[in-house]
Amino acid sequence: MAKTKSAYFCQSCGYESPKWLGKCPACNQWNTFVEEVVSKGENSSANWKAANGPSRPSPIQAIEYQEESRFVTPDSEFNRVLGGGIVPGSLVLIGGEPGIGKSTLMLQLTMGMGSLKVLYVSGEESEQQIKMRAERLKPAAFNGEIQSNVYILTETSTQNIFKQVEALHPQLLVIDSIQTLSSSFVDSAPGSVSQVRECTAELMRFAKESATPVFLIGHITKDGSIAGPKILEHMVDTVLQFEGDRHHMYRILRSVKNRFGASSELGIYEMQGSGLREVSNPSEILLSQRDEELTGITISAMLEGMRPMLIETQALVSPSAYGTPQRSATGFDTRRMNMLLAVLEKRCGFRISVKDVFLNIAGGLRAEDPAADLGIVVAVISSHEEIAVSSKICFAAEVGLSGEIRAVNRIEQRIAEAQRLGFSQIYVSKYNQKSMDLSRFDIDVVPVSKIEEVFHAIFG
Repeated sequence: MAKTKSAYFCQSCGYESPKWLGKCPACNQWNTFVEEVVSKGENSSANWKAANGPSRPSPIQAIEYQEESRFVTPDSEFNRVLGGGIVPGSLVLIGGEPGIGKSTLMLQLTMGMGSLKVLYVSGEESEQQIKMRAERLKPAAFNGEIQSNVYILTETSTQNIFKQVEALHPQLLVIDSIQTLSSSFVDSAPGSVSQVRECTAELMRFAKESATPVFLIGHITKDGSIAGPKILEHMVDTVLQFEGDRHHMYRILRSVKNRFGASSELGIYEMQGSGLREVSNPSEILLSQRDEELTGITISAMLEGMRPMLIETQALVSPSAYGTPQRSATGFDTRRMNMLLAVLEKRCGFRISVKDVFLNIAGGLRAEDPAADLGIVVAVISSHEEIAVSSKICFAAEVGLSGEIRAVNRIEQRIAEAQRLGFSQIYVSKYNQKSMDLSRFDIDVVPVSKIEEVFHAIFG
């Protein structure tokens, strides 16, 4: 009989070492190594076994390819983030903070799947708790009633889960959560690196060999990354992040990795008492309804994945009450904001270095699109000069270090979104004119090449 083998694993990144180390050589974290049993001595064969024999190599010309038919859910936001629907045999990981609504999202989704047979496995809640949530979500379900083809299983052992899967033959499997599962082939606590890796490997084999899509709900660490070894994100096909502030009503479902679609798509939901409501037009909720023109507020046209949306950028420039001026940005990179402020001071002559500057992206979004640069610069100038910018003007351009206005991609989609929402003017880079057909737009498109041109055109 083989001896029991153990190893030391870093609980932060999953690095394996034969002996204990004070500092992990992979992620440089201290005191993260924990001893875990790797093998019990018996053969730890795969829990889910393939019916076919071993695979053999095939020439790429001989492989027959057919477009996969996806399961289209009633949730259009979820379909957009996944790239058009659920791919059979895919393994999807959904991560998010505690209480953000991961379980609510998946339960509401399974309740609206129609005739699709779904097995919802929970290792954190009892059947009564899940039924209580299902009753609360019933008004938000897409047909207004709880489907009889949604099966609930409260279990943490993968061996028992696969026994029920073989008896039920579900068309969709949801695991809530992967950190609560345990496999008998690994002798360590649930949630450890070895258990998470082994349970995910078993579910991956099941998904690929049975063509059944599997959704895994995962916990996250205090720094926002998904708990467990980094290999977990490499193993799955799609990684989704469910983000948002628990004190605000809007939630963002963001695609971080997607083998079957774009990896930068975004879906927006509104958290209500009866569940999550899709927000099909995020531009309208991200723009505040103002009764009067206010200084320091501009509108920028940005892209999230393939979706154009207009966001409100707010800036406040005030005299510094202390020796060192403050720089604070919410929803925007502070280093990029400092770069834009340096451009304003060097190229345009604004004395901003002695003043406090605060920047905010309204709606809780994070603006990473360079097209938001021009809107942020104009908002800072507006607050500095105490001159309001018309709410019918929006901006879509990048600002360079020499003060030039640089072109951005897919400008026509941004212009069309601004026109649809009733804006009268949009400022873009003149270098975008080569790829634009202005005859199809009713909005006034103003091409500019320098920040000075924008300043003189808006502020006179």
